[in-house]
Amino acid sequence: MRIAIPVWEDKVSPLLDTASRLLVVDTEEPSEASRLEIYLDEQLISRRCLRILGLDVNILICGAISRSFFRMLTASGIEVIPGISGPAEDVLRACLKGRLAESGFFMPGCTGDGLYGRFGFSAFKHPRNKSRKRRVQEGSLESEGEA
Repeated sequence: MRIAIPVWEDKVSPLLDTASRLLVVDTEEPSEASRLEIYLDEQLISRRCLRILGLDVNILICGAISRSFFRMLTASGIEVIPGISGPAEDVLRACLKGRLAESGFFMPGCTGDGLYGRFGFSAFKHPRNKSRKRRVQEGSLESEGEA
């Protein structure tokens, strides 16, 4: 698996759209196999998207991201985990240990709801999902996105 994290001053960049460096880490779960740092010179979001796609990234962990950039990346098959802040190395370690959702790395206003079900977490462990689990078992949810 290949994980990318935009970096600014050794922290997760606050905005992916304007980040100039990207840490790219190849993993052999549960540890890091190799890493490289890429400079993002592209100004246009579409070109940035193509550059990231060319790196064969599976998961991109970032801070804020524009809706259009998010949609481009996810439509291209990249799993984007937005709303994360903190030291990039700590975020990477938490991700590799499967603890990103419970790590406290969320930006202000971000709850991490979207992380449950990823990195070894069951969507049903989230406290708000108890009634969702019951409705899923009863077959009353039409799609996974409803809750």
